[in-house]
Amino acid sequence: MIIFPAIDIFGGQAVRLLRGNYDDMTIYDTHPENTAIHFRDEGAQWLHIVDLEGARSGDTVNLPVIMRIRESCGLKCEVGGGVRTPSVIERYVNAGIDRVILGTAAVTQKDFVRDAVRSFGSEKIAVGVDIRDGLVAVKGWRESSGVDAMTFCAKMQDEGVNVIICTDISRDGAMQGTNRELYRTLREKFSMNIIASGGVSSLDDVKALAELNIYGAIIGKAYYTGAVKIHEAIEAAKL
Repeated sequence: MIIFPAIDIFGGQAVRLLRGNYDDMTIYDTHPENTAIHFRDEGAQWLHIVDLEGARSGDTVNLPVIMRIRESCGLKCEVGGGVRTPSVIERYVNAGIDRVILGTAAVTQKDFVRDAVRSFGSEKIAVGVDIRDGLVAVKGWRESSGVDAMTFCAKMQDEGVNVIICTDISRDGAMQGTNRELYRTLREKFSMNIIASGGVSSLDDVKALAELNIYGAIIGKAYYTGAVKIHEAIEAAKL
């Protein structure tokens, strides 16, 4: 299982939100490239980066910061946050980003995902599936789409998606442990590569997800609070 250390960007800084709440933000690094270099030195191969301002505006607000991060550490990067048009995907791909994450637009724009996979290839596209009470949440988790999460995942698989990043919003940043039953269900139902996000708060969580044969796990708050060291998580994921 691949460990994806997370860097959320707001105002050019590495921050963390609690359950997606912009009013509950903690700044962890004013120079996020230093955090990325540390992740590399700990043995990480990938970074999970979210442009929180882009999530609001639908533009590549922090692209210069993201490119500085990538160039500083040399790791593979997947990036999300406000990716709502083909031109934004193209901007990231042309800048050398390895995987672009589609969120709200995957739910609200008909054929957006299918067209993106056809234009850029399934290896360049991931879809974020953010779940609250069994439904897909949109617009930075502020609204429910009313779409059943499992039905949506089935549609994404049919449209050629190879990677989904699934977040249980109730667990994100709360340090309450990951929703293992959710990821077990996803693994059993779908052939897509599943990245678990939200609530990974201990090495036990990492080991449990690895035992489920999950493709990847994102570690955010647990690292920033000192609960999980990245090199230990990488070792725990080698089941």
